[in-house]
Amino acid sequence: MVDAAGGVDIQLLGIGNNGHIGFNEPASDFAEKTHLVDLTESTINANARFFANVEEVPKEAYTMGIGTIMQARCVLVLATGEGKSEIVKKSFLGEVTPQVPASILQLHQEVVVVGDEAAFSKILDRI
Repeated sequence: MVDAAGGVDIQLLGIGNNGHIGFNEPASDFAEKTHLVDLTESTINANARFFANVEEVPKEAYTMGIGTIMQARCVLVLATGEGKSEIVKKSFLGEVTPQVPASILQLHQEVVVVGDEAAFSKILDRI
């Protein structure tokens, strides 16, 4: 359906504390297409704020695959807070690995990362 619509012009992503983008959790490989994923405990806990209690948080989600995300013409990533500083560093200055899904964005031609000073605090001397 994405291809039939002409592709994605701008892919807007947040980044999870474990480096997930969309709900592409750390894995042994980069999933190409939209798929069902089991959410990690850290992702479930991070999303608990949207529910009455953690037991109500879904344990699975459908997510656009990394392959589809990488076909977007431009990727815009939002990162805020000191709690994201280590994963921002790993994602954009570390090894490209499916254990840090956002790291694949190092290979994309047009990525813009927007964040506050706290999220960038571990890389400010490198940018």
